[in-house]
Order: sequence, then C-alpha cells, then structure tokens
Amino acid sequence: MNRREFLRTGALAAAAVFVPLDLRIAAAPNQTYTMVTFVSEIDYWKDCFRGMQDAADFLDVTANYVGSRDNEQASELQILDQTIRTRPDGILLTAINPDGLKSSIDTAIQAGIGIVTFDADSPLSKRYSFVGTGNMDAGVVAARYLGPIVQAGKIAISSVPAQLNHIQRRQGFIDTLKTEFKNIIVTDQLIVDNANDASTAASTMITLLTANPDIKGIFATDASGAIGVAQALQTLGITTTPIVGFDYDERTLDLVDNGSVLATLAQGTWQMGFWGLIELFMVRNQMIKSVSDWQTAGIAPLPPTVDTGVAVITKSNSHYWR
Repeated sequence: MNRREFLRTGALAAAAVFVPLDLRIAAAPNQTYTMVTFVSEIDYWKDCFRGMQDAADFLDVTANYVGSRDNEQASELQILDQTIRTRPDGILLTAINPDGLKSSIDTAIQAGIGIVTFDADSPLSKRYSFVGTGNMDAGVVAARYLGPIVQAGKIAISSVPAQLNHIQRRQGFIDTLKTEFKNIIVTDQLIVDNANDASTAASTMITLLTANPDIKGIFATDASGAIGVAQALQTLGITTTPIVGFDYDERTLDLVDNGSVLATLAQGTWQMGFWGLIELFMVRNQMIKSVSDWQTAGIAPLPPTVDTGVAVITKSNSHYWR
C-alpha cells in the first residue's frame, strides 16, 4: 500500500498516534532519493533497495539505485560525485571506506543534500545518521554461536581488512572469544583477505588451511566469504570444520541447507533501506522538530546510529529467508 492509498483507506485515523502530523499531509511526488553502493550487482543490496522502494511507495517519492560494479574506492567515489551533481533530494550511501568518501559526503551536506549511510559507515563525516548492523554486537553473536561448538583450538577468519563494518565484526568476534572462550586461538596470521569475492575467499582459505590443518572453525564476515570458504573445504576434502558466515543470498542459504555452512547471520537489510529513506525524507521536508531550528542550533537532526540487528540463520529456519 502506498501513502496515498494509506490515506484513502482511513487507516490513518487508527495510526495517527504513531505517525507525525506532517507526514500525513500531501506527499512530495517530485522528490527523488538515490541509493549508492559498491560491488553493486551482488544480491545483498537487492533487499536493502527493496526496503527503500517500499518506503518510497509509502511516501510517494522516487527511489533510484546506482553503484560501482567493483570493489574499488575510486570507483564508488566517482559514482557518488556524479550522483551529488544531479542534486537528488537525499542519498542513502554505503561507504566502501570510512574515510575515503568523507570529503564528498561533507560537500553534499554543505550543499544541502542529505546523506544517511547504511551498512558501512563513515562516522567522521558529516552524514546525518548511520542505519545498519551494530557490527561489534554482531561479532559477539557469531562468537557465542561458534565458540561453544569449537571449544578449543584455532579459529580462522575470512574478511575484508580495511572495511569498517568488517573491522568491527572481527573485533567483536575476537574480543568475545578472548574473554569467554579462553581455549580458542585467533591471531592475525589466521585472518585472510577475501576482497568481497568468493573466488578470492576460496584461494586464500586453501592457502591458510594448507599451512594450518589444525584449524577447528571459520568465521566469514560476508556472504561471498562464506561461499568461498565452503568451496575451499570441499576442495580440500574437509567435512567437519564448522563455518559461520555473515549475510545471505540463495547460494548461502543452499549451503546452510546442505550443511556446508553451519549458520549465517542475517542483517536487517530491508530495514536499512526502509528507515534510511524515512530519515532522509524527514530531514528533506523539514519534519525534524527536536528543537525549533536544529541547523542554526548546530545539532544533529537524526539519531547518530540506528541498529537494525542480526538473526542467526540455520537449517531449521532458513526457509523464512527464501
């Protein structure tokens, strides 16, 4: 149901207590909001954009999707700068590097274009809010799931070293293991770079496992990593080493269902897109009423972070994500 239909059905009266008055007036059909990503063709972003489209339908605005096809900072920066030049009403951005896009984000904000980051943040930029997984806490969840299964020995990590959300997932995971599972070993030498690519994840994990055949468990901090790690174990004929992944797509769910991946953590991807656009819309249409004039007051208009959480997908519940 879009926003006009919502108004027309009379459901508004029942929801009035929850919906700000200004949000119930005429919509802004000529407004356009753009999602900007990197590695833009992976399935992960589809659910984020689905949430954004649902919010756009509700608000009666237009949602666009653009992104760089590769995993290079320069490529996403170029797409972001091109998007800023089109002057959309707001940008929902996932930042490939926390500092690499900061200057362009700040330029957009100064030009009056609202930016909310999602999934991967740029916390030192002037972005209004970050909507996404509390990645440190997600790492804690992964450690508390895998730790009791491994109990003792080495755990390897397949990750993306320079990307902030991956850094935080690793940190939460490692800190929890050190505190709560003191017989488990994770060192820098057991962390490999998968570059957000399944083939790279497979080759780097084969090398690591060949050098460390006593690895007892593996945490992959993205869906491509989990797929590649599963391929590596299959290539080496290893069937007993549990893998906990992060994110999901059809391939990941298939691996969970056939037992190749023990579990994977599902982020609130739809929520990132939905609430990210709601936030941008509220700022763009001057609906922030925390003070009489937040801009002159010099305060942030939105919550600095909105944690959309994670859920553990296993063989028993994977069908809900199909």
